Amino acid sequence: MDEIEKETGGRWKPSPGSIYPLLAQLQNKGYTKELPKDEVGMKHYKLTKEGEKFFEEQAKFGERLRKKLEFLAPILVGGFQMGINGEKLREIREPARRLVTALLDLRLTLKENLTTQTAREVAQILNDSAEKLEQIIERIKKG
Repeated sequence: MDEIEKETGGRWKPSPGSIYPLLAQLQNKGYTKELPKDEVGMKHYKLTKEGEKFFEEQAKFGERLRKKLEFLAPILVGGFQMGINGEKLREIREPARRLVTALLDLRLTLKENLTTQTAREVAQILNDSAEKLEQIIERIKKG
């Protein structure tokens, strides 16, 4: 559980009530093997060959999904390269792509474990950004 918290940068600290049923399910499917308990009685598990294969498949699936989501980013920001001001809009294209990609990554990441503090931080950033963009739009409309 500590390792998961460390690997996720503190974004997810699973409880024993979520980890041990998952480990039991993985063991029932032949993906993990329970090792002898240590001196303090803590359970340890190891991936089996089938578990290693399953883990690799899941990692590849996650990477394919991330790439598909990244594929959508240019489609969503494609309008930033067209029109009379196409050259000027091209300057915005890469930052817009980064923003869309970050939002997609954020959605996937937050789905796992969203704290109240993180939700507030994300909401503040999004509200601040939207407000600044709305101000620019109004300024442009006024000419």
